Amino acid sequence: MKSFQKVHTILYVTDQAISREFYRQILGLEPVLDVPGMTEFQLSDVFTLGLMPNSSINRILKGKTPDPTSGTGIPRCELYLYVDDTEAEYQNAVALNAKVLSAPADRDWGDRAFYLADPDGHIVAFAKQLKN
Repeated sequence: MKSFQKVHTILYVTDQAISREFYRQILGLEPVLDVPGMTEFQLSDVFTLGLMPNSSINRILKGKTPDPTSGTGIPRCELYLYVDDTEAEYQNAVALNAKVLSAPADRDWGDRAFYLADPDGHIVAFAKQLKN
């Protein structure tokens, strides 16, 4: 099996500053990189979350894929983040007036999770494995 040393996920966003602030607040982290065209949050030793404006990726891939702005507001990915305390994360999301889509609940697959949407409609889930 192939071993990956790091994972770097990049979300395409309408407004980098709005998304940076949303993720800064919802994650409780400061960006490790914040320059025009890219904001990055180091979520663990091996996982980085990037935010790239639609216009930046459109310049790179123009004509090769549909314009990313055509999907804004439509869930195009899900970040599923395991945390120590889903209830505390949920209370934080509510306090920040995040668009909560589903309150914390025990899920069929063995996690307690809740779901919210970011400013571009990407889905973010905070979860904790239930003990068996």
